[in-house]
Amino acid sequence: MRNVILVFKLICLALIANSGLFAQESENVEQVGRIYNQWDKAHDVVVVDDLAYVATDWSGLQILDVSDPGNPTLIGYWDDNPGNAIGIAVSGEYAYLADGEYGLHVISVVDPEDLEKVGWVDTPGIANSVEVSGDHVFVADDESGVRVISVAEPENPEEIGSFDTIGNAREVVISGDYVYVADGFEGGLRVISIANPEQPVEVGYCNTPGQASGIAVSGDIAYIADGDRGLRTISITDPESPEEIGFCNTDGDAYGVSISGDYAYVADRSGLRIISIVNPENMMEVGTIETEGFFYRVFVSGLNAFVADFTFGLRVISIADQNNPVEVGSYYTIGEARSITVSGDHAYLVNVDGGLRVISVVDPENPDEVDHFQPEGSPNNISIVDDYAFVAATSSGLHVLSIENPGAVWEVGNYDTTGWANDVAISGEYACVANGGRGLSVIQIANPENPIEVGLYSDVNNLLHVVVSGNLAFVTDYNRGLRVISFADSANPEMIGSIDVPRKARDVVISGDLAYVAGDESGLHIISIADPENLEEVGVINTEGRAFGVAMFDDYAYVADGENGIIVISVDDPENPEEVGYYDTPGFARGISLSEGGLIYVADYTNLSIYRFTDPNSVNNLGVSTPSEFSLFTPYPNPFNSTTTITYGLQNPGYISLQLYNPLGHRISTLFEGNRQAGMYSANLVGKNLVSGMYFVRLEGSGQMFTRKVMLVR
Repeated sequence: MRNVILVFKLICLALIANSGLFAQESENVEQVGRIYNQWDKAHDVVVVDDLAYVATDWSGLQILDVSDPGNPTLIGYWDDNPGNAIGIAVSGEYAYLADGEYGLHVISVVDPEDLEKVGWVDTPGIANSVEVSGDHVFVADDESGVRVISVAEPENPEEIGSFDTIGNAREVVISGDYVYVADGFEGGLRVISIANPEQPVEVGYCNTPGQASGIAVSGDIAYIADGDRGLRTISITDPESPEEIGFCNTDGDAYGVSISGDYAYVADRSGLRIISIVNPENMMEVGTIETEGFFYRVFVSGLNAFVADFTFGLRVISIADQNNPVEVGSYYTIGEARSITVSGDHAYLVNVDGGLRVISVVDPENPDEVDHFQPEGSPNNISIVDDYAFVAATSSGLHVLSIENPGAVWEVGNYDTTGWANDVAISGEYACVANGGRGLSVIQIANPENPIEVGLYSDVNNLLHVVVSGNLAFVTDYNRGLRVISFADSANPEMIGSIDVPRKARDVVISGDLAYVAGDESGLHIISIADPENLEEVGVINTEGRAFGVAMFDDYAYVADGENGIIVISVDDPENPEEVGYYDTPGFARGISLSEGGLIYVADYTNLSIYRFTDPNSVNNLGVSTPSEFSLFTPYPNPFNSTTTITYGLQNPGYISLQLYNPLGHRISTLFEGNRQAGMYSANLVGKNLVSGMYFVRLEGSGQMFTRKVMLVR
């Protein structure tokens, strides 16, 4: 019996230790819909059975069918990583993703079209690359050297050993009982014995003249991609005394290397170099292909080299003729979702490098692109007035677009502001353009076909965003905070008020006599503008991420909080703002807009997503009077796949708690805890980071307790 109790305690301790894996990543906010899966920088690629697994920074793991190398086809992705997906390895049913500052993710790839994270373990450094050998994963963890992770239980990966190298571990490969490490500027090649994975020990090293960034091992030779010092060959016949025996300079910066037969394939920043290694002491470049982009890692499979290109995604190079490599295919979704504006049944997404995207949101659960327009320059922000969209674009200024037919957008006029047009706001017949370091441009738009600048205020640092109220423009001036510029005299705009904001003032929205400023790392600032000449901060709340954007609806401020997703803040008492909801979005939340119905639209760097906030303190009007008893209803739907709603009734006001437990009785998350008035309430349970299986919802209060079963299925 004592042994049974001990086992139970150990299970509970393991669950507690790994509770971060199942932590609730949303509160009072649920996802309604999504469109786009845009890639960030492609860092690494491996190919297994005609599937290419690509680590793509913010956009996580992407899987493509490359059975036809000329037409790579996306079949699945997992982009809920909190960090920067840098390295990837695949073994059996699992992919192992090195996620920068957020360690190692274990992802089930049994169904490549429906990926599921099953485990996670943090590492102390920056996880750059990963290699698998049996039940062990070896992570190149930058300044923290090499970390050894047991994945005997993929759901519970655990660090069991480590060795801190002298440099910055960039990439690891395994050969026999050794891990070979490309260890950056100071480290060169490090050789670590893993005969005992729990106690790895360095047995040899060989310095290199450059930055050891990539590594491959073939036979008794280690090949080092050594930055601006090209490709180095190091004999590892005696792992305790590795010795450089040859090198081949490359024109660029060698970051990655893959060996196939008698050739080394080097990702050399500006292209792919093919080097004969028949004689490792006297290597010779035999072929090259130079392209735009940033070739970082390369994986050879059959007659093709698959290249992870920072700039242009996955590139497929035919190496059937090593002397004349030819690009035969590629996959990349261009753009960076930066800002969003909703008007009527359409959302207008500004996609840096990808132009303006017009999306029908008649059905928010299934948003659908209906048009795309690419103005000259790189668009940053948009303002909608009647049948016109006004777009501020880098290097090309203000563009006036007709959106009378949202499915057929066309440009009717433009004005080059000769600056860095970051944002635009409309007041009557004037457009106010936040024009970077040039200042605030006041542009006459009475004739949309012929906009013309009539005034300029230039005593600024770097204007990022602008909103207008009457003839006052409220602008965020990067490191200088909030500025109020009067354009009552449009030819001579002047600053009449200002207030500093710590860090960087990113965005601003006006509601009544208050301005809400997204202050980057300093959170949300609430500023009284009752007297525009004497601005006064009345409230502030720090957010965990970087506040890039802000929108208002009723008594709530919605903050696009960068890597932290979206934050909902109650500003019913502006002097004491309070966080009441959040959703950790898959990308990097930069822009935010609200529909008339209160739906939240987020430009999330890699995607446009739509969310719904449920006021935790509101009583739902379900068409019934105050409940006659304390009750907890069966969650609906049940079983559920993504989100289920839990409804409960309170006969009397009082303190209650709504908790989620697993079958072992371990509390997984708190859905609500606090005081409630009598009434009917609901809470959303989001299953995104829960494993499939049975859970129990427990409601406690008024001296009573009710429990309901709920089943999550994938």
